[in-house]
Amino acid sequence: MGARCSNLSHCWWPSNHLKSHLTDFSDLENGDLLPGFREFSLQQLRAATSGFSTDNIVSEHGEKAPNVVYRGRLKDDDLWIAVKRFNKSAWPDSRQFLEEARAVGQLRNERLANLIGCCCEGEERLLVAEFMPNETLSRHLFHWENQPMKWEMRLRVAFYLAQALEYCSSKGRALYHDLNAYRILFDQDGNPRLSCFGLTKNSRDGKSYSTNLAFTPPEYLRTGRVIPESVVYSFGTLLLDLLSGKHIPPSHALDLIRGKNFLMLMDSCLEGHFSNDDGTELVRLASRCLQYEPRERPNAKTLVTALTPLQKETEVPSYVLMGMPHGALSPKQTMTLTCLGEACSRLDLTAIHEILEKVGYKDDEGIANELSFQMWTNQIQETLNCKKRGDAAFRMKDFATAIDCYTQFIDGGTMVSPTVLARRCLCYLISDMPQQALGDAMQAQAVSPEWATAFYLQAAALFSLGMDSDAQETLKDGTSLEAQKHRK
Repeated sequence: MGARCSNLSHCWWPSNHLKSHLTDFSDLENGDLLPGFREFSLQQLRAATSGFSTDNIVSEHGEKAPNVVYRGRLKDDDLWIAVKRFNKSAWPDSRQFLEEARAVGQLRNERLANLIGCCCEGEERLLVAEFMPNETLSRHLFHWENQPMKWEMRLRVAFYLAQALEYCSSKGRALYHDLNAYRILFDQDGNPRLSCFGLTKNSRDGKSYSTNLAFTPPEYLRTGRVIPESVVYSFGTLLLDLLSGKHIPPSHALDLIRGKNFLMLMDSCLEGHFSNDDGTELVRLASRCLQYEPRERPNAKTLVTALTPLQKETEVPSYVLMGMPHGALSPKQTMTLTCLGEACSRLDLTAIHEILEKVGYKDDEGIANELSFQMWTNQIQETLNCKKRGDAAFRMKDFATAIDCYTQFIDGGTMVSPTVLARRCLCYLISDMPQQALGDAMQAQAVSPEWATAFYLQAAALFSLGMDSDAQETLKDGTSLEAQKHRK
């Protein structure tokens, strides 16, 4: 069997870079930075998600969630997407689904993870949006590993979210269903975005509210309906999340606020990193949002106005505040690996052998060889014979013989072949000689500096040497070269 690419579970493709200004968040023109809204076929989305593979599920609740979100790639557009697949009972009226999707698809704003398409075939109902590679607010706020979210970043999340809600309100989409920390996503620049999926109903009647009832707007419990003021109430619960670093029931938080014990609300990780005045302002705003009577809550425009003066570090990029390497996360999330890249990342030497054998010498085309007149002599013929014997041994998996023959070819010095170096590199790896393998991969890179294969094989050698961090960086270099190659 030939080598097989695994699915896309380790991959993402960044959306186009969007500048993040404090107040400039006007509409994005269709086709300017994003493709216009369109309808996809089920076949296209099945191909993009590797058959809706479970490995591509990015929903916080996994495959047991009622409506599952997958990561996928539109290869023709070179674009990574998030695909929300509704359960079979949702949206029985296909016309209603299409109308709703098209309406949301007209929105274009840098504070949203924008909707770029949908699919409606048979019983299938799917939404397609920009893919955000840096996970959710829930992940960064409640389940952080390296550092808690900084105070200034929490203020920015609140501000950007308020801007998103104001934009949606201005476009007649004031209703947002089930606003919570899972709905805030982070793009490649570390900027928070509001998922567009919440702008469509969660079910056929729009009555779905998945959060715990303790966090549900009071009027929803009475009527089962979401109104614009309900969204502001949910915004207030998010402010509590940002203040406390925990999911605190609003009733408990309000008791603390009324007792003027608001410091007890604050995340202990923030101690000494915020001013009491700013903390007080955010607590006061949360309290206003959580008023029992909807008419007593502020609107989205008021939220933006209240949060604007709290933005103190506007020149610091979000990825810096978040402590993220710019444009990169853990390799499992951020790299679009070819079959060879994945095989090298797994140190699957059998797969690497199959791929190198299948590719042959096509990547040597255009490599300058300083042959002069020697190419007509017996010397060059003997050199070529060494390569042929090496290739035969490589094909038969006689790697010791292949090393000897390729070494004679390389030492002859009359021809330069990065592919021979790559093949001998693999032979060394299989023969448990990773240091020699690394040397060959580096030499192949020197001969062909933009050849991703050389970087992938370096990564495999580095993994063999236990130098995982260096290996991951080298994989990234190979991935970057592949991306450049496909853009040309």
